[in-house]
Amino acid sequence: MKEKITGQSIQLFEKKGFSETSIQDIVDSLGVTKGTFYYYFSSKEELLMDIHLGYIDDLLVRQEEILHDQSKSFKEKIFDIVYMLISDIKTRGSAAKIFFREMQNLSADRRALIVPKRDQFRFNIEELIKGGMAVGEFRPNLNATILAFGILGITNWSYHWFNPDGISSDREVAEIFVEMILKGIQVY
Repeated sequence: MKEKITGQSIQLFEKKGFSETSIQDIVDSLGVTKGTFYYYFSSKEELLMDIHLGYIDDLLVRQEEILHDQSKSFKEKIFDIVYMLISDIKTRGSAAKIFFREMQNLSADRRALIVPKRDQFRFNIEELIKGGMAVGEFRPNLNATILAFGILGITNWSYHWFNPDGISSDREVAEIFVEMILKGIQVY
């Protein structure tokens, strides 16, 4: 039931926004009582925190798997991370929108638990770029911090416009993005 509450809440938060969605809206949409909600969550904010943690923790685990794959080049790892983020839009796009849009509705204490995880995802991309620079896959004079922000800006904004059922597949969009990124940073 916890997963059902979370899933339904993500849909409602995406449609109406966190502030405009009440606990009553959530339980009514599931046909359960508030007691059921409070069995799993002490508050709507705790539910929002659970959504945030579930989203970022999953991304970090999958990013670490990509980063530790010794069989792939730095370029391939960048592609894998971009593709992971774009392909997630079909299954986790709503959770991503909640993550980016509703973080301000978390208390400062809860945000303090999320922001370092979000930053770690970016730092990992920075380190990947620096590693590629060190071995000569990427130009040595790049600003890895700005590039990491750029990669995340490109991919994260895609949650607003990319239609996984549209004319371009998630792989095609990832390939276009990575080609655009690498043409600017690979050694010629």
